[in-house]
Amino acid sequence: MQHWLMKSEPAVFSIDDLARKGVEPWDGVRNYQARNFMRESMRIGDGVLFYHSNCKEPGVAGIAEVASKAYPDPSQFDRSSNHYDAGSPRAAPRWWLVDVRFVRKLARVVPLAALQRDERLGDFALTRRGNRLSVLPVTTSQWRIILAHERQNA
Repeated sequence: MQHWLMKSEPAVFSIDDLARKGVEPWDGVRNYQARNFMRESMRIGDGVLFYHSNCKEPGVAGIAEVASKAYPDPSQFDRSSNHYDAGSPRAAPRWWLVDVRFVRKLARVVPLAALQRDERLGDFALTRRGNRLSVLPVTTSQWRIILAHERQNA
């Protein structure tokens, strides 16, 4: 099993939204590296840290899991979607997604600031300056360290 971190703006789609829906397609990813992680590396059952970004307190808010194999993101073909891509042919789709299943909310959000201070995370993509990827690999060690923060005092 592999581990991932997937970012979402809580005003658009939060961990509470995923809890309500149960399973949801992770659509709208328009970065080739993030797409490649979903299309080529993610497997059903992989663990996902659900990360709230672009909000007052960015951080890991919950746990999910990959619930499907990758498949073409239908929003790329929908002219009414903000994620429409006129250059993506149906015969060879450019953008892919996986479905994500809710596992649980964390007892508290693990803030980005705490992760940035934790040297045990090593060269973690999330804490690198300028990182904008919405889908990131997480090592097993990083996964355990991040989840250990849930039980620590802020």
